[in-house]
Amino acid sequence: MLWTLLLALLLLLLLHTQLSVCLRELRSGSSTSPLYSPPSSSSSSSSSYNASQQRLPGAIIIGVRKGGTRALLEMLNLHPDVEVAKAEVHFFNVEEHFRRGLDWYRAQMPLTLPAQLTVEKTPGYFAAPQVPARIWDMNPAVRLLLIVRDPAERLVSDYTQVLHNRLTQLKSYQPLEELLLHNGHINRGYKALQRSLYHQHLARWLQVFTRDQIHVVDGDALIRDPFPELRNAERFLDLPPRINPNNFYFNTTKGFYCLLSAGHDKCLDESKGRPHAPLSSLALKKLCRFFRKPNKLFFEMVGRSFSWC
Repeated sequence: MLWTLLLALLLLLLLHTQLSVCLRELRSGSSTSPLYSPPSSSSSSSSSYNASQQRLPGAIIIGVRKGGTRALLEMLNLHPDVEVAKAEVHFFNVEEHFRRGLDWYRAQMPLTLPAQLTVEKTPGYFAAPQVPARIWDMNPAVRLLLIVRDPAERLVSDYTQVLHNRLTQLKSYQPLEELLLHNGHINRGYKALQRSLYHQHLARWLQVFTRDQIHVVDGDALIRDPFPELRNAERFLDLPPRINPNNFYFNTTKGFYCLLSAGHDKCLDESKGRPHAPLSSLALKKLCRFFRKPNKLFFEMVGRSFSWC
């Protein structure tokens, strides 16, 4: 009987010791790591960030070169439902880029929320024969914006940019008139001239896309008064009207419209509005005469005319 009592006392002592250890561990754990901790603000912002993704563009500004593509892109970016690729990607017209695949192309796009529209612009797309089919393969429902201006003015602006680059690199250059005229006649092989034959390039796009998938923006009108052209672009892209006349103001020093949003203004860089290279009035008349028929064909294709030359 005595041994039984002693054994019971020993067991009670062991249980008491073990219970004390457990209680001590529980008290210690509660002071360093609580059983419940509310979500931190950083985890909340992380989930919000994860809602943003890099998406393939739903709309692409395909050209024309020196037609006002940068101005159009920056103006569309005023819309809260639009995010734009800041740099020209040249995915569909540069083989080295195209071989990298759509994952690489997507990685060049901005982060967007599900309801936002991603827009990319590469003016070299319009005149590149392989591009229409490649874009269609990516997304047959993509919307295309084509901004055009007087083809003679576009040609001179094209040459002016090349001239500026060559002068910056201390390279030699030919005067515009030498490139444009051969034995007194228009040189049809001049690349800048070829880029201004809008009807030839548009014909290739219309073999792949329907006419209602291509919206034509008047680049000359965009310079004179941006808002009406932007409102038309909003409608084409099925965007709610958010851009308004107060987003633009005329900069008398630069000689063109600048952008105003949330109290901040933005003007295009110094390359925009650069003085054109000289071209004699005789050469300009020959150029305008040359463009009469190509322009007429383009007007018929798009169902509207422009005041060119």
